[in-house]
Amino acid sequence: MRIGLIGGTGPAGSALGARLASVGYEVVIGSRTLERAQEVCAQVLAKWPDHSLTISAGDNSAAAKCDVVVLATPWDSAASMAKEFAVELQGKVLISMANALIRVGHEFQPLLPPRGSIAAHVQASAPSSRVVVAFHHLPAKELGQLFEPIDSDVLICSDDIDATKVVAEIVDKIPGCRSLDAGELSNALAIEAFTTVLLQLNVRYKTRVALRLTGIKGDPRASA
Repeated sequence: MRIGLIGGTGPAGSALGARLASVGYEVVIGSRTLERAQEVCAQVLAKWPDHSLTISAGDNSAAAKCDVVVLATPWDSAASMAKEFAVELQGKVLISMANALIRVGHEFQPLLPPRGSIAAHVQASAPSSRVVVAFHHLPAKELGQLFEPIDSDVLICSDDIDATKVVAEIVDKIPGCRSLDAGELSNALAIEAFTTVLLQLNVRYKTRVALRLTGIKGDPRASA
């Protein structure tokens, strides 16, 4: 499976790309310019020379042509990128990982997009794609430290059951991660907004927290 990251040159996108490549996926890091993508890919490969990462550079169009696509752009350009590549994204699993938030003084505050969530705006911009919400709560620095597992649950929501299963399979290949089906895309707002709580905890306790839910026994997807 080839996984493309549109706008994947930022800290979160490049870290996710490296992590996905480390568990066996072929990853294409996309950018508006090929040169920028090549620069970031070279940095990732130089950092992890012993991991045999299958990761390559491309423009955003190349990333959009992959089997599964991640929107790794800033939140305010996620929908516009989805619209720009709507044709390439037809029928594909499109992962939205953006959070709309702002820092006011010492506090982080969530923003309410016009359609209720970034994911809903993305779905409206690329109506033929299969939008899935995932990866919002994973700390970028830890995500990019390939020698360490990530002790975190990953909340997933989508209106497409099969797309949810595809993303859950990807998540569960990451050491330490557990995918949890959080329902339909209408729950995206809660997942996106909760990121502000985690960031606030990071500031207050000078750490990097991740999400781990208790009380779920066995495989949470067994009864799905």
